[in-house]
Amino acid sequence: MRSPDPQDAPMIRLNYLQSEADVQKLVAGIKLMRNLFHASAFDEFRGQEVAPGAEKQSDEALVAYVREVCNTVYHPVSTCKMGTDPMAVVDPELRVYGVEGLRVVDASIMPTITTGNTNAPTIMIGEKAADLIRLVALGKPFSVSTT
Repeated sequence: MRSPDPQDAPMIRLNYLQSEADVQKLVAGIKLMRNLFHASAFDEFRGQEVAPGAEKQSDEALVAYVREVCNTVYHPVSTCKMGTDPMAVVDPELRVYGVEGLRVVDASIMPTITTGNTNAPTIMIGEKAADLIRLVALGKPFSVSTT
């Protein structure tokens, strides 16, 4: 948030590939896949490398490729952790700690990345939020057990 004014657009910093370790892991993954697909078991199926392309062999070329094409496919998660520990941004009722009247209702609250697609868990987060907001609107108390 830029300010307490809800009309101010949020400041969004995605910080993709800010860690050199992340970039190096992706470069290592490209090299691993190349080695795998050059195994003799793939001889009858292998065609020309489509991406990043056979001409990109040096680490520098692979780093440039990763930085050029890497993206999230619109599934960012775990940037606004829900929980009760000191690293949590959102409480179990989806309220932002220290900001009255603000809830976060999206995949960013997942404390850890799921092993599957994020669609169903994100829908459930929305359903939970709808229930919480409905109870508040009806003046009914709601409490979340953390045990």
